[in-house]
Amino acid sequence: MAIYLGIDTGGTYTDAVLYDDRAGVLASAKALTTKHDLSLGIREAVDAVLPDPHPTIHLVSLSTTLATNAIVEGHGSPICLLLLGYPQDVLDQDGLRQALGANPVAFITGGHTVTGEEQAPLDREAVRRAIAAHAGGVSAFAVSGYFAVLNPTHELAARALIREATHLPVTCGHELTSNLHAPRRALTTALNARLIPLLQQLILAVRGMLEEKAIRAPLMVVKGDGSLVAADFALERPVETILSGPAASVVGARHLSGEENVFVVDMGGTTTDIALLRDGRPMLNLEGASVGGWRTMVEAVAVHTFGLGGDSEVRLDERLGPVLGPRRVVPLSLLACQHPGVAAALELQLARAEPEAHDGRFVLRQRPRDGARSAFSGAEESVWEALAGGPVAMEDLLAGAPIPLFRRLAIDDLVGRGLVVVSGFTPTDAAHVLGLQRHWSGPAARLGATLCARQAMEYSWGQGLSAESLCEAVVDRMTVQAGGSLVTTALAEADGVALDGHGPLRRLFVDRALSADGKDGALMDVALTLRRPLVAVGAPVATFYPVVAERLRTGLCIPRHAEIANALGAVVGGIAQHARALIKPGSTGYRVHLPTGVENYGDREKAVEAAIRHVRALAEAHARRAGATDVQVHIERKDHIGHGRGEDVYLDTEVLATALGRPRVET
Repeated sequence: MAIYLGIDTGGTYTDAVLYDDRAGVLASAKALTTKHDLSLGIREAVDAVLPDPHPTIHLVSLSTTLATNAIVEGHGSPICLLLLGYPQDVLDQDGLRQALGANPVAFITGGHTVTGEEQAPLDREAVRRAIAAHAGGVSAFAVSGYFAVLNPTHELAARALIREATHLPVTCGHELTSNLHAPRRALTTALNARLIPLLQQLILAVRGMLEEKAIRAPLMVVKGDGSLVAADFALERPVETILSGPAASVVGARHLSGEENVFVVDMGGTTTDIALLRDGRPMLNLEGASVGGWRTMVEAVAVHTFGLGGDSEVRLDERLGPVLGPRRVVPLSLLACQHPGVAAALELQLARAEPEAHDGRFVLRQRPRDGARSAFSGAEESVWEALAGGPVAMEDLLAGAPIPLFRRLAIDDLVGRGLVVVSGFTPTDAAHVLGLQRHWSGPAARLGATLCARQAMEYSWGQGLSAESLCEAVVDRMTVQAGGSLVTTALAEADGVALDGHGPLRRLFVDRALSADGKDGALMDVALTLRRPLVAVGAPVATFYPVVAERLRTGLCIPRHAEIANALGAVVGGIAQHARALIKPGSTGYRVHLPTGVENYGDREKAVEAAIRHVRALAEAHARRAGATDVQVHIERKDHIGHGRGEDVYLDTEVLATALGRPRVET
């Protein structure tokens, strides 16, 4: 018998589950995620499932949506990206410029060619100058070399120079992917570097809690493909934990429901993640996970992620009415529970004769400052200090500034870095007003709804709108957007069709089929039928998904323990690590491109044998570093042959080693 402790840290809740590999779930609990100090929420959830004295824990496993949420919301720590041998226009490809924002980029002479040869020697002095210029204002470095997957020597040299001059984390692109696509590899490398401090904070919080409780079990982290890795291994490659939470929820939902051919829907506070199970197995996206509009090169469960959750920001659109997301805000009902002065501030705003633009909006610190203190501007420093005592009404923050625009830009920047968060009206608040939820302050939710309804009066659809009517419109909009996400996923999975989120066809057909409004006098009735049932997990699904399933004319299963499916999925997975090599013909022989460099051979089969030997050893070593025992390595070889002028032409050979094992447990 072995007992596992599973933990899932999401944007709103932290879940814990105590699991016996024979008896199943022994206990489960939820606590609010405390982003200012993650250890508080983790400790509260774990305390609720561990008896005193607690039994021997054999394994602790962690899944998280923090990396996914950070990308969706555009958060991350400041980094410097070194591009070795890249052309300047790479920033305008694959959204790299938008993803980087204000983070500095240094173009360095160097890089390699498609054959793995140097296209130019690495300019080491330029690397040193970039380090000296930016090390004081960033939390990590990212290094991506042109064709580094075919020869990583320049990336390795730049990393050595950074480590020689600083103690900051460094991410190299060739370590994250072996696929050719320079702009996307640079994007993935930059995202990884931005996420390192976030995952460090989480793992340190969990380790501190385990030490307090004298739990000496190995700590694992769920990757985006659903497999597990040791925590230290995950710290080197945090971008591989994007879709960690969704992957764990898919594994957990399959385990809880026993269903094999379904859509798995996981709704949290920030995002909705949808995956299609075929014969009980989730599909892997070998082309790279797409999150928040960014196409990465991280192999992960084929999950479609949408910025829609119980804590999505309610925005008022002149044409569409209430619109939800993609940004998460703290629900007013929750904020008022944690800070009693919030309700009084809402009452004062409501007592005014006319509505103001920032009614019902507050700003508060979300997590501690990272090490890059010098990265704060004067305006950002002013905002940060103003929030030292707790949440402040947005209007008060702006009113106290010499130039309100500069302060608003500073707030937006701090929100973008995940250091502060906005509180406002959400679907969770609407559910409290309508009696669908009772977790937090109903009176504060009603005050927020009344303020929001007053603001809606400037639009034709908002004339005479009551607080209850607004909340009904918000819940209906949740149904429309949640159902639309399922339709979008079904079309993408079946036909590869991308559905425009706000296009005319979407509004005419999908929104009309899913909405409760406007059907009485309509000349045309629209209905949609989803041909696969739903398994829904996550805290808000019992509130919102029965109506979604009804309007899509499909079945719905919300299994027992659905609210902690992620934490359960974290402890029922295994370990899988890969290593790849590519053999290509050269002018005089065959070149083997390895993760460690290149080797040349005169004979093709000898080159393949050498590649197999190298990747077998690398995959096994990676698996053992990832915390595996009983490792088995499987080799897959693919020879690519072209055809032309009546004869076969050898193109290349791919060799993939996959090492599988069980997590090493405390004995």
